[in-house]
Amino acid sequence: MPGSAVVHAAVFTAGALLGGGIAAAVTSRKNQQVSALPTRPVPVPVPATPQPTAPVVHVGRTGAPAITESQELAVLKYGNPGPVSDLIQRKAYVAAYDRRLKHPAWTAEHLTLASLGKSRIVSSEEGSGGGGDRSNSTFKEDDSLPAMFRSKLSDYFRSGYDRGHMVPAADAKISQEAMDETFYLSNIAPQVGDGFNRHYWAYLEDWCRRLTGNFQDVYVFTVPLYLPKKEVDGKWRVSYEVIGNPPNVAVPTHFAKVVLTSKPSSPLTPEKLEVSTGAFVLPNAVIPDDAPLTSFVVPVDAVERAAGLTLFSDEVKAGSKHICQTAKCEVIVRRFDDARKNAKRIAAPKS
Repeated sequence: MPGSAVVHAAVFTAGALLGGGIAAAVTSRKNQQVSALPTRPVPVPVPATPQPTAPVVHVGRTGAPAITESQELAVLKYGNPGPVSDLIQRKAYVAAYDRRLKHPAWTAEHLTLASLGKSRIVSSEEGSGGGGDRSNSTFKEDDSLPAMFRSKLSDYFRSGYDRGHMVPAADAKISQEAMDETFYLSNIAPQVGDGFNRHYWAYLEDWCRRLTGNFQDVYVFTVPLYLPKKEVDGKWRVSYEVIGNPPNVAVPTHFAKVVLTSKPSSPLTPEKLEVSTGAFVLPNAVIPDDAPLTSFVVPVDAVERAAGLTLFSDEVKAGSKHICQTAKCEVIVRRFDDARKNAKRIAAPKS
């Protein structure tokens, strides 16, 4: 299965299917009133045969549901309100931005040793450094988005949350431009700092990069989630914080990392790929360093259902192994962000 086909299968646009139902009225014979027969025949009017009208929703040429053009023009002649998912294509990743929540709906990236500035001769820990330097990058608003829908630097100021990368800067070492693009706020979501963004979440990002040492291609999808929680009254509710002034940037309750890896099944059959998939869902909260990565494993279907996304086809899911069967699902605890966390505090936005 070509690597590019997987990426294209993961990048999609969301749509709504309109439909209707059939209502049937059933009358009981016991309650049916029988009227007296007429003494002479009564002419029964025959209604004119109705002219067939095109349904609002019909099957289009491609076999998918489609809206009748005349109805669409009549209802949407002043514009289609959306929802719009802004598809963002960068040097090192692709993302879909959620205008309502003011953060990515998902991000997708293709990792290889080359894209990380490494080679199989140089160890995964050492690397060659690539062409990007994080110290030269700064957070910035994404001017490609409409002003009323983009998140702003001021939204995160004194919010209590980190500006958490969905695609980490360390995944974009191919060039300084690629790394700079990971600092757009359209690639950012509010994350708990100590214990999550600077620690366990960073360990998971590092684990994803280390997969390139064992696999030819690694595809990583990051998905912010809003999951329900059972409350004291026994009912399940979704509750989340909103930051900014005015409050407009939603704080996800959880984050998911979904991976797909591939490599030749054997040196003799390089065209036949062994595919592995796996999904991990982490709460946006402090996570102990000793928490096993396997404790966050969930089915890929669970992430897709919660986010309303289709990441992989049924064929890919059925034909893949679980990532924990082909790789060691264990993070390396390295407090590599502690040295710079004080220097990277969120400064007041420039007026």
